[in-house]
Amino acid sequence: MSVSRPLPHDAAALHATGRARYIDDIPVPADCLHLAFGTAPIARGRITAMDLSAVRAAPGVVEVWAAGDLVHNPDCSPSAHDEPLLSDGTIHYAGQPLFLVVADTHLAARKAARLARLELAEETPILGVDEALAANSRFEDGPRIYAKGDVDAALARAPHVIEGRIEMGGQEHFYLEGQAALALPQEGGDMIVQSSTQHPTEIQHKVADALGLPMNAVRVEVRRMGGGFGGKESQGNALAIACALVAARTGRPARMRYDRDDDFTITGKRHDLRVDYRVGFDSDGRLLAVDFTHFMRCGWSMDLSLPVADRAMLHADNAYDLPAARITSHRLRTNHQSATAFRGFGGPQGMVGIERVMDHVAHALGRDPLEVRRLNYYPEARVEGAGASGGSIFEAKMGGRLETADLAGRGAMKVKPTSGRSSRYGGAHSPVPVAARDGVTPYGMKVEDFILHGMTDRLADSCDYAGRRAAIAAWNAANPVLKRGIALTPVKFGISFTLTHLNQAGALVHVYQDGSIHMNHGGTEMGQGLFQKVAQVAASRFGVEMDRVKITATDTAKVPNTSATAASSGSDLNGMAVKAACDEIRARIAAVVAPELQADPAEVVFADGMVRAGGAEMPFEEAVKRTYMARVSLSATGFYRTPKIEWDRIAGRGRPFFYFAYGAACSEVVIDTLTGENRILRTDILHDAGASLNPALDIGQIEGGFVQGAGWLTTEELVWDDKGRLRTHAPSTYKIPACSDRPDVFNVALWDGANREDTIYRSKAVGEPPFMLGISVLMALSDACAACGPHYPDLQAPATAEAVLAAVDRARGAP
Repeated sequence: MSVSRPLPHDAAALHATGRARYIDDIPVPADCLHLAFGTAPIARGRITAMDLSAVRAAPGVVEVWAAGDLVHNPDCSPSAHDEPLLSDGTIHYAGQPLFLVVADTHLAARKAARLARLELAEETPILGVDEALAANSRFEDGPRIYAKGDVDAALARAPHVIEGRIEMGGQEHFYLEGQAALALPQEGGDMIVQSSTQHPTEIQHKVADALGLPMNAVRVEVRRMGGGFGGKESQGNALAIACALVAARTGRPARMRYDRDDDFTITGKRHDLRVDYRVGFDSDGRLLAVDFTHFMRCGWSMDLSLPVADRAMLHADNAYDLPAARITSHRLRTNHQSATAFRGFGGPQGMVGIERVMDHVAHALGRDPLEVRRLNYYPEARVEGAGASGGSIFEAKMGGRLETADLAGRGAMKVKPTSGRSSRYGGAHSPVPVAARDGVTPYGMKVEDFILHGMTDRLADSCDYAGRRAAIAAWNAANPVLKRGIALTPVKFGISFTLTHLNQAGALVHVYQDGSIHMNHGGTEMGQGLFQKVAQVAASRFGVEMDRVKITATDTAKVPNTSATAASSGSDLNGMAVKAACDEIRARIAAVVAPELQADPAEVVFADGMVRAGGAEMPFEEAVKRTYMARVSLSATGFYRTPKIEWDRIAGRGRPFFYFAYGAACSEVVIDTLTGENRILRTDILHDAGASLNPALDIGQIEGGFVQGAGWLTTEELVWDDKGRLRTHAPSTYKIPACSDRPDVFNVALWDGANREDTIYRSKAVGEPPFMLGISVLMALSDACAACGPHYPDLQAPATAEAVLAAVDRARGAP
């Protein structure tokens, strides 16, 4: 069987040798046009005059369009129809496209775009949370609230109450391939668009609308992206629309790509978030009530901000069973780039809030933060039967040795709730009242698959958390300058689109008469290995080797009405759709060959390149040939819709997720108290990928997700000046993690337990959940800062050197 094998990425050799073809590598006719936007230099105001004569006269320029030159100004928004392609005269952010330059070369277009003479009436931009609140600048009439229990009464009764605030910055996607699109005009006014997008159907829809055509006149194709991370879910719309408009008007191909500075300046980022919290808890550290207020800056247009803010609320509990909780969310309109989807889609921001609470409560009580976390976990799921083991068969190790001598033997079968037992982390805690631990989230979903008790125990043992914590305490007592910290944090991440109708996928599978297989589905490949995983599903259904399966580009002419490859749903949705198509063809083949094999069609088995039944067999290609000769179709479509989910986002009630993916990470760091510089010394990860479709790809996703998450919370700082201009718009000023920033010792293992829900081969999504493992680094840095003095360090994110220094000062008692 091809699934569960650690096969390499299907394009690994092409990536390594530079032969993988991206949008800007596609050969085009000699008459191809190149586009660039002229952008706004201010964050808020109006255009009083715009002289484009110098732009039109520049060498190589063919056309220059402002909004008034278009028959209608197309909308680029994925949601609220509030993003015109070109400014209608009002400027909403520094970097907003004002006009479009069409030239013979990319360089000529970019040079010409700088020659415009603008007269602007500048206004004071709304930039900060407090300014937006004061101006009531928001995307909904008021805040949205999800709640459980009587929070105010529980806070009034709580033995201990603390208050605090954590601010976390946004994040630039920094995909290696920037935004790019190519439009190729066809006869009859049809259009083919090649786009670096995670959402081909969205591009198809927006281009068709811009051209005044039905969607069947526009075909969108995507073979691969050089990274996406959510930044290509909606942000590619403007490029594709612009290229299509030019191609339609001129009859010539049109190509557009952003240079890195333009990409930074024009496109949206991860939403930053301020979380104010008030928490009531008992003397053991058991949370009795949590009152969160989220302040999310969404930028100038709605984009995907409402579902992002919703998901931040949905993950405000993370792994913790909260007896009473209230999450109040303000979605604020500001004069910045429109914040957009980013890996985790708001979940990481919500999760940081509750992890900060756990850190703060533990400090207030003088307890081990892991003990406080463990005390507040949801009840462990009761699991019976096969497929419930919790080993770590697959491991990746860098610079160290993972001490897991008996991991495979100590499974999670027949797990009993662990409330009330003594803790291995130091001390014991009293039983939790049943009424307070109902296993229900603040939005009313019962958590039925919780496995973090066993995972946490396993990871804490394998990485020697208790021993290392004692050693770190000794180190800190002896070293006045360098301080170490350690933290083990959990992840519980919901899997499904919270917009319910997006939880669907289609596929098209052809089997040719020579036994070769052609596969197409609605998911897009952005380096994560989706195509390889789904091809493994197809090969497994037919019982053949991978070399028989041809992986082809995502194409809206083959599979219509695709959902974005997002929400960690790529393998879940498209794998099941491909399985359905393969099984339909397989049933037809079985019906044809069963009489010759003297068996019932239900007894026919496809394995090892053969078709077998009742002791007889024939090669797969022979069975295919006979089916073709019998005039039976060897082509099928497949369709899948996620079951069990229903969600009312207005009421904040229901089951928005099919299941949860889990993980835990333990990180150790060191800080220099004189400079604030810091390093990750070691990280150990145990992650739940269900019955992994491809352990090699999944471990790669876990490693990359952790590093990206750690980067968001440490080095990646977006800075706007008081005029609303982004100052960190290039690699020289924006610091993503490099290879040297990864932990010196980096151990990753997979929790070997099948998904209890009926997913593709009982696997679990692994795109977004590992990102939040990086929270362990922020909490470890907070632990190191706390070693500098008696006060809570109140470390903010990103924890740059400056932020670490400030936290050290606060720990020592500085105001």
